[in-house]
Amino acid sequence: MTSKCQSSDILLRNLSAGTMMLESNVSRSLQDSTGKSGGCGSVSVFFPITMMVTGMVGNSLAMLLVYNAYRRKENKRKQSFLLCIGSLALGDLFGQLLTSPIVISVYRAGLKWDRVDSSGTLCAFFGVCLTTFGLCSLFLASAMAIERALAITAPHWYSNNMKTTVTKQVLVIIWCLVLLFALLPVAGVGKYTLQWPGTWCFISTGDKDVTGNTFFATTFALLGIFSLLVTLSCNVVTIRALVIRCKTKSSSTQPSKQWERLTTETVIQLMGIMCVLLTCWSPLLFFMLKMISTHTSSHYCKSAGLTLPSSQDIPMDCNFFLTAIRLASLNQILDPWVYLLLREILLRKFCQVASAVSKCSLERPKEAHCPMGALNKKAIQNDNVQKQCLNVENSNLNGENEEQ
Repeated sequence: MTSKCQSSDILLRNLSAGTMMLESNVSRSLQDSTGKSGGCGSVSVFFPITMMVTGMVGNSLAMLLVYNAYRRKENKRKQSFLLCIGSLALGDLFGQLLTSPIVISVYRAGLKWDRVDSSGTLCAFFGVCLTTFGLCSLFLASAMAIERALAITAPHWYSNNMKTTVTKQVLVIIWCLVLLFALLPVAGVGKYTLQWPGTWCFISTGDKDVTGNTFFATTFALLGIFSLLVTLSCNVVTIRALVIRCKTKSSSTQPSKQWERLTTETVIQLMGIMCVLLTCWSPLLFFMLKMISTHTSSHYCKSAGLTLPSSQDIPMDCNFFLTAIRLASLNQILDPWVYLLLREILLRKFCQVASAVSKCSLERPKEAHCPMGALNKKAIQNDNVQKQCLNVENSNLNGENEEQ
């Protein structure tokens, strides 16, 4: 009996110990799942892998198409725009290649940045890459918007002054200035810090004691907002100029119908560009200004979220900041599709419209120098000038269609 009682006691102890271990494991799993879902939000390696693959494919295709179109040199008016597109695709491609593998490595290390970068040098490199390629993407979009506006509103000046050498110089200046600005934290002005959930580094918005940190973060946000405003303004000017020129065409002529179709397609593309830029960049830029004004930063999210689980604002802001930076990175994926891949035919026709407007504007000054003869002779000359302009536009449109 004694042995049976001892064996039963041992069995009960084992069962109770097993029950306690099971309860502890369940509680730990619940805490982990709660921490990941409630505090961390949608933290998954699926996002950086998908963004890297899609970004590489889209930007590589865009660079291939731009290289083939630029090498043909059939229309010099396209070269400036193609240089901007190629530079944008190249920057977006390198932005994905240099940052996404680091994020994926941190995910594989269990969201422990120290296992990948114990010295902190990689964090500064990551921040420089995000700042450089982010601002360059915005500035190149502004440069292309200005180029389009000049090609439509001032075709004569554009054809005489906008050379490929000027475009190359502008692109080099943009890249150099943005890179120098991004290197300011390395020189001691501003700071790049590890951001929540510990998989990426960016400009610190909460360390007001760091020298020049508020200035650097505020300047980045204001430069981005300024670039957005320039792009939106130039696109609106371009849309207005195209609509006005389309309305001045006679509805009975064939070129006018083609103008209406080209204008509609171009307006749709420009509206798409503006929507993509606003959607991808506005949340990050304006939220940065909010965080700068309140002296908060997302690298406080982990500790704050664990010590203050009842607070809902901290994890919500952290999730929003993570979503905002993902949207900004998404812009690097959408750029080649919005500007070129999905609208390749539209791009050719847009350049063709600019060429037709430029040639027609060069013909129109001849009308002002007509001799003051009889009214019939003047009317005949006016008719001839209009026919020449329409023939130039029609020949350009037909030639582009044959090329496609």
